[in-house]
Amino acid sequence: MSLANLYLHRRQERRVQRGHPWVFSNEVAIDRSPLTAFEPGDCVNVLSHSGKPLGTAYVNPHSLICARMLSAEPDCVLDDAMLASRISEALVLRETLGWLPFCRLVYGESDRLPGLVVDAYGDVLVAQIGTAGMERMRDGIVAALLELCRPSAVVLRNDLASRKLEGLDTYIEVAHGHCPEAVSVRENETEFEIAPLAGQKTGWYYDQRCNRALVAERSHGRSVLDCFSYVGGFGIQAARAGAASVLCLDASQSALECAARNASLNGVEGTVELRRGDAFDALRALRDEGRRFDVVVVDPPAFIRRRKDRRSGLEAYRRLNRRAMQVLADDGLMLSASCSFHLSPEEHQAMIAGAADDVGRWIQILTRGHQAADHPVHPGLPESEYLKALLIRVVRG
Repeated sequence: MSLANLYLHRRQERRVQRGHPWVFSNEVAIDRSPLTAFEPGDCVNVLSHSGKPLGTAYVNPHSLICARMLSAEPDCVLDDAMLASRISEALVLRETLGWLPFCRLVYGESDRLPGLVVDAYGDVLVAQIGTAGMERMRDGIVAALLELCRPSAVVLRNDLASRKLEGLDTYIEVAHGHCPEAVSVRENETEFEIAPLAGQKTGWYYDQRCNRALVAERSHGRSVLDCFSYVGGFGIQAARAGAASVLCLDASQSALECAARNASLNGVEGTVELRRGDAFDALRALRDEGRRFDVVVVDPPAFIRRRKDRRSGLEAYRRLNRRAMQVLADDGLMLSASCSFHLSPEEHQAMIAGAADDVGRWIQILTRGHQAADHPVHPGLPESEYLKALLIRVVRG
């Protein structure tokens, strides 16, 4: 049985032909294929204006991204069999990396499962469903994870703000088993305790794995400042690698309490200092106190979530990096990261150079970091490559 057709306007097929997996509502020829004729999650054949098949997608007539491509082949259906097959393929990569059972298991479009993210914390899996099409397959997702991974618990952290754009409610639910308030994560030979039900995102940020290892390698015998430390991912790994001292700075009291437990868990509580406060204000206070650090990590949340945030976001990044350099010892190292897709690598580098110029510092780029390999990049979806990190040497100008 053939699926219904979704026709695009003339000359709107080029992006999909180049591999981009999204179709926007203004690209659809609604006179030939009205979006109102579909229910959220329906699978359709996507065709060019001339009728050339472009592949299969699932649709959401209520969303700006009204169709997400599933296959270059026609008449494919997102069903339990496809879910199981593609989750199994995603597991193969993570097995090859050797990071199981502590890694991102599924990364949306990059694993041909648009709208689905799954993180593994030992035998506890935390999934986020971001689209109506995947929400429709919720039970199948849980069943596939149970069959393939045999977890003790599956948590649905469906509290993403973006779900509202898909017409979905937000909720957090333990879909299988029992999930404790705290679970263990092992990364780069360091143990952490995280809160999958109450922490940020799914509880941890696996994308910074390799950048944390890079900082740890450079921290032996040095003083380290971990800005936006959350539960201590950078700082505690640096302390465990032999840092002379570590200051974890975060605005969240609960995150710092967890960081304290993580420091104790790794036997570095005597090395790690905790400080609560807004990073901008705290960096200024540290500067005024005359504090200087040999290594500074700046890993803020996304300041540019939408294109219209670019101007204010760029200024926030520059101001933050400027203040970080003001507490950096001469000939110090700084890792500056950004998870804003709308900030390009070139703009990120230029922003850091501008911040250095503002405070009379000269910089050298030592290493370019990016998201870890369990967050693979979809070659047709630039949005899947979002994390930028520069390790720089900073000296007086």
